[in-house]
Amino acid sequence: MTTILSTKKLDKHQESLLLNAGISYVSYDAIRISPISNFSFSKEVINAIITSQNTWKVIKDKVSIENAYVVGEKTSQLLRENNINIIESQDYGKDLAHKICESHNNEEFYFFCGKKRRNEIPQKLKENNISFTEIQVYDTLENHKEFKQEFDGVLFFSPSAVKSFFAVNTLKSAIAFCIGTTTAKELEKHTNHIIIANQPTIENVIVQVVKKYKND
Repeated sequence: MTTILSTKKLDKHQESLLLNAGISYVSYDAIRISPISNFSFSKEVINAIITSQNTWKVIKDKVSIENAYVVGEKTSQLLRENNINIIESQDYGKDLAHKICESHNNEEFYFFCGKKRRNEIPQKLKENNISFTEIQVYDTLENHKEFKQEFDGVLFFSPSAVKSFFAVNTLKSAIAFCIGTTTAKELEKHTNHIIIANQPTIENVIVQVVKKYKND
């Protein structure tokens, strides 16, 4: 039987996509989120840039937001459920930054992010003289776990998870399935056997696994 490792714990629906295809799995969280304890914010925000669900989980009870500019459909969905008005939603940070510069260059923004955030958004905004304030609200910590078992595939959902996994493991003959191009770039330091999801969602990563291994 095909066995894969997920570097993020899966929910019941995601698990069932694998099990229904006859694929067994092991999952763990290769990273964990640590909120920055001294983060406090009392100001009402007109325009917020939010690039992950982790960011929203940290700030949701501390910040009043009118409009959001978001990376990721799942993050957008979470914000809509909390009655936040979504102005722009893109799959990748660079695309969101481009859209802001193209269509919203007279606005001022608060960019809520993690300490290990990528540079694409702030760099693009600076280059286009767009006013923004960056506020770091959490840190990403590696959670190392060594695996002796060999897997047919390993699932990755962020560059940080890639770094955490390879700190104590190798892929051996396994294929790396990943959520998007940013994660793939980090994986390229370790392997050439990479399959990238068509859409940057956990479910679509699993779809690629099922396509590859169903009833193998």
